[in-house]
Amino acid sequence: MRVLVVEDERRMAEAVAKGLRAEDYVVDLAHDGPGGLDAARFGDYDAVILDIMLPGMSGYTIVRTLREEGNWVPVLMLSAKDGEYDQADALDYGADDYLTKPFSFVVLLARLRALLRRDVAPRPAVLTAGALSLDPASHRVTVDGEEVSLSAREFAVLQTLMRAHPHVVPKDSLIERVWGDADSVEPNLAEVYVGYLRRKIGRERIETVRGIGYRLAT
Repeated sequence: MRVLVVEDERRMAEAVAKGLRAEDYVVDLAHDGPGGLDAARFGDYDAVILDIMLPGMSGYTIVRTLREEGNWVPVLMLSAKDGEYDQADALDYGADDYLTKPFSFVVLLARLRALLRRDVAPRPAVLTAGALSLDPASHRVTVDGEEVSLSAREFAVLQTLMRAHPHVVPKDSLIERVWGDADSVEPNLAEVYVGYLRRKIGRERIETVRGIGYRLAT
């Protein structure tokens, strides 16, 4: 069995690879997002162990890209975050399983064996909220059955709001999920992209909760 480990923490990557090789897996390593995506695309792997926070490209982008291209290699995502939204993000983008750091190698090995026992088949999850429909795998959004063209950032903003629906998404949380670092992003950037979205899907579909953030209208 061939496994790709995409992890920028080199000590952890080497430790995981050493353990897997001791279990007779053939293991390749990648330490950044673009390298991991290229390897997963062309390496003919039986499974991919994929960190979320990577230099150059997030694990979310990698798994979403693979699924959009019809590549359904089993993916086990790793994250230092244990929030339920982060797990939902990973699964909605097309990952097969999710493991929070720090983890036991025994548990990782058991999760990997479980993935390898499954049949490889597309499992996209379509999000809906009223007349809105969003497919993370195909990157397709429809309003009242009509497809709407969104940029990657607009898509990410809408997906965050749809996943939280009917709850409010705080502005800082929205920025962190879409841009990755709330401290290095202009606060009004969320307002700008919500404005773009409103023009495309209907102003009435996104509500501003003053002093807090945004939510999809019920």
